[in-house]
Amino acid sequence: MPLIPFRAERNRVTVACAWAFFAVCVWFTAWQEPLLEQRSFVLALMLCAFGVALFVFARLAFALVFSGGLFLLLRAVTVLKEQYLESPLMPADFVYYVRSSLFETLRRYPNIYSVGLCVGIAVPIVLWLAWYCDRQLFLHLRKMPRSLLRVGGIVLCALLFWICLLPTGPFEQVHARGTWEKMSDDADLTNFFVNLRDSSVHVPAGSDAATAAREWQATAVDVPSNIDPSHYPDIVQVLEESTFDPAPFTHCDVPECRLDMFKPDARTRGTGVLRVHTFGGGTWVSEFAALTGMPQDIFGPGGMYAPYVLAPHVRDSLPLLLKKLGYLTVAVYPTHGEFLNGRDAYKAYGVDQFYGAGELGLDDWDETDAQMFQAAKRVYDKLKKPGQPVFMMVLTINQHGPHDDPMSTLPKPFQNLLQGLPPATALNFDTYLQRVHDSDMAMKGLEHDFLDREQPTVLVHFGDHQPSFDDLMRTLPRSLPPALVPYRDYLTYYMIKSNLPGAPLPTYPMLDIAHLPGMVLNAAGLQPDAYFSALGSLRQRCNGLYADCADKSLVKAYYGWVFNRLRVYQ
Repeated sequence: MPLIPFRAERNRVTVACAWAFFAVCVWFTAWQEPLLEQRSFVLALMLCAFGVALFVFARLAFALVFSGGLFLLLRAVTVLKEQYLESPLMPADFVYYVRSSLFETLRRYPNIYSVGLCVGIAVPIVLWLAWYCDRQLFLHLRKMPRSLLRVGGIVLCALLFWICLLPTGPFEQVHARGTWEKMSDDADLTNFFVNLRDSSVHVPAGSDAATAAREWQATAVDVPSNIDPSHYPDIVQVLEESTFDPAPFTHCDVPECRLDMFKPDARTRGTGVLRVHTFGGGTWVSEFAALTGMPQDIFGPGGMYAPYVLAPHVRDSLPLLLKKLGYLTVAVYPTHGEFLNGRDAYKAYGVDQFYGAGELGLDDWDETDAQMFQAAKRVYDKLKKPGQPVFMMVLTINQHGPHDDPMSTLPKPFQNLLQGLPPATALNFDTYLQRVHDSDMAMKGLEHDFLDREQPTVLVHFGDHQPSFDDLMRTLPRSLPPALVPYRDYLTYYMIKSNLPGAPLPTYPMLDIAHLPGMVLNAAGLQPDAYFSALGSLRQRCNGLYADCADKSLVKAYYGWVFNRLRVYQ
């Protein structure tokens, strides 16, 4: 009996400490979100998680420590990943990193390993103390009512948690943001939980096997086994981030709007309008499509997170096919390889050698095109061996936004260049023209390095998403054929050149970026495998389109063929 007052006092102290700990967790988690609605969203989720823990464990102090600590740990992991890996924490990380790259990441970042070790020791001790010093609840109830109360409480709190995550639920405003915002702003925990829904992926529905075979069996070809890669051309492919041809824009009527990199010449094999599947950001999905021959949006909303959720499941791609043909496949990247899972994604796409900004000795995010192309040439010279062709994917970042630095920072020829536009719009466009002028000069140097030589080479460069110009881009008038007007925000360019003889590539009113790898294979004169043979046939039968093809039954049969029969994505 004398121990009972002590136990009661111990329990009150434990509960008070637990509430204080929970408040600290709220401050370091929910209240670190930038906007009030985001703070309310995370706090509501914390309270729902607390409710679930309370009815699961029937211990108040333990539930407070467990739920608050869970969110605090999630926040800590987010900060560490942002600091060391330069990308936001996503739900897919808990599957992808644990399965494929967790230990490699820890090996390269021992500070993360040390923090993880400390957490692994501290967390069990804190949870044990909270459990040991706490008192079990609901003991005054009989067994059946107690069980019903706990089960009902768990279901109710879990239901409230689910309702909070609904895009049309009470926190609709935190869901109504673009993908780039969700992956780049400071609302780390909000973005993590919003992405629980956004990361859903599904393979597009295909036709039955008989229909698919009837439409596509004729494309089933094999890569020859007795190939001699020494005669194959090198392939240099450049993704010009945030780049578009300014000439069709109504107000872009000065000579600076007509750049050579967008004009065909004697070495041009194919050029035209390229249809991409993102606007204002999301370069990683253009990378995915240009390497795999699949637009990300056919996989549902989760496709926007292609480097995390799609890349690990790719079983055929342009680099994978080229490796079968004897190529060395290389990627040259303007950021550190860990940014948005780039290094692991490119490995899944079939790239042998990956060179991020660190390996190139460059400052990530600050490279000009000239610096990237010079670095690419150094890598090529180091890796090139007689008799082995090289495929090199180069990503630039010179045109990346924002484009609203003070006008006075621009070179004189580009200050107040365009007339008739609002000041903010003119500033963005003038800044873009200055940057793309630098890219145009750098592209001449790249063409000299790789086309003005005897080694057979195919050089490809293409634009990515249009920059948003702080949401002003959509308002800019431009001259387009009527059929392209619905796609006006998703149009850029592609250019394919070579120094070897060959017939001109087919032209289309609009080429889907997913068809770009097939065009590259054609330009290089390479034998496609069954997948790229089918993709080439789809391009011809749909006049350059992919999912937008007018013959929806044909596309459905194509999905049935490549996903169910060829299993290019598993």
